[in-house]
Amino acid sequence: MAYEITKTKARQVLDSRGNPTVEVEMSTDKSQVRAILPSGASTGIHEALELRDGNQNYHGKGVLRAVDNVNNIISREIAGMDCRNQKEIDNLMIELDGTVNKSKLGANAILGVSMCLTRASARELNIPLYERIGQLASNKRLILPTPSMNVINGGEHAGNKLDIQEYMILPTGAANFKQAVMMCSETYIELKDLLKRKYGMNSINVGDEGGFAPPLIKPEEPLELILEAVDELGYSKEIELGMDAAASSFYQNGKYLIGGEKISGSELGTLYERMLNKYPIVSLEDPFAEDDWYSWIRFTEYFKDKLQIVGDDLLVTNVERIRQAIDKKACNALLLKINQIGTITESIEAHSLASKNGWNTMVSHRSGETEDSYIADLVVGLGTGQIKSGAPCRSERNAKYNQLMRIEEELADKTAYQGRL
Repeated sequence: MAYEITKTKARQVLDSRGNPTVEVEMSTDKSQVRAILPSGASTGIHEALELRDGNQNYHGKGVLRAVDNVNNIISREIAGMDCRNQKEIDNLMIELDGTVNKSKLGANAILGVSMCLTRASARELNIPLYERIGQLASNKRLILPTPSMNVINGGEHAGNKLDIQEYMILPTGAANFKQAVMMCSETYIELKDLLKRKYGMNSINVGDEGGFAPPLIKPEEPLELILEAVDELGYSKEIELGMDAAASSFYQNGKYLIGGEKISGSELGTLYERMLNKYPIVSLEDPFAEDDWYSWIRFTEYFKDKLQIVGDDLLVTNVERIRQAIDKKACNALLLKINQIGTITESIEAHSLASKNGWNTMVSHRSGETEDSYIADLVVGLGTGQIKSGAPCRSERNAKYNQLMRIEEELADKTAYQGRL
């Protein structure tokens, strides 16, 4: 029968950090597709569970239990089903798991199958993956996104003393996606030369997401260096800045340990305010810890009209957490990570809820990535207009940007570049 799933198989492969991850392979009468799962380092406590083996192999990080769950449980249940029935099959896997956080089968097992479904149905329908995702999301407005590229790393992603995790450049003044990539790449290379001159060769070692990890301490220092590189290239009107504080990583006993000082949420908000007044920052992610609702609410009340305030650990791409944040007016943008929630259906629902309430959505990679470029098609299909996939460095990051340049060429005049947030 047309569209019938004939075989589903998983295996253990490696991600960009050399850790095991799940790859799923799905076959229909007409096609065979694959999906490889990413993995985060700075993870929120409310995320769906990434199932690991916990034995001596790979320092306990093996994923053979998740692989086995695909091969011996999920594959049998979905065999013969129509690969176009994304929601039905995603919901079936959620029911098979039966836990709140997908801890029985593992979100890494379920998501690999869910990603394959969209790829297989796209092949069967003879349409691009982004178009198939657009169908599932009932989105007819395809948009090439503004990239948010992480060029200086701190926190969990680096070995320096910076507490803020990511410092990003956003080419909001670019005319198209290819120009946006060029601006980011040129800025990245200019910054590399600048860091090498000021701090030596060790300063241009890169973190998990390709950003540099120079020996800096004060949270403002990376912004100064990035702007110096931007100004040198004449892009000061085209490139704005973003930060991912990942504040949960430096939150201890009700205080934030940043720059060697313990401060309150209110004092941290004041620090951000000083930075916002001095630098062209247009997006700030996870400024406070994932359950410090009071600080989120207070900050958003003051800055909601001036800044994109992005919830990552706060929201974990979870509809219930997003509803809470909407009700409490705790932020105004969603960071969408498909492996935080575990199915494509739930990811689409998360974006839909955010969008209906006037929020922006930024589709995001993880720090442990793979060569799979799925999120490039996802961001175009959903039409969110923003993607975060690391520095223009390391192939697992550039795989996404390269795919987006292919998509832009393929769509030509049929789509638009988002530009400003």
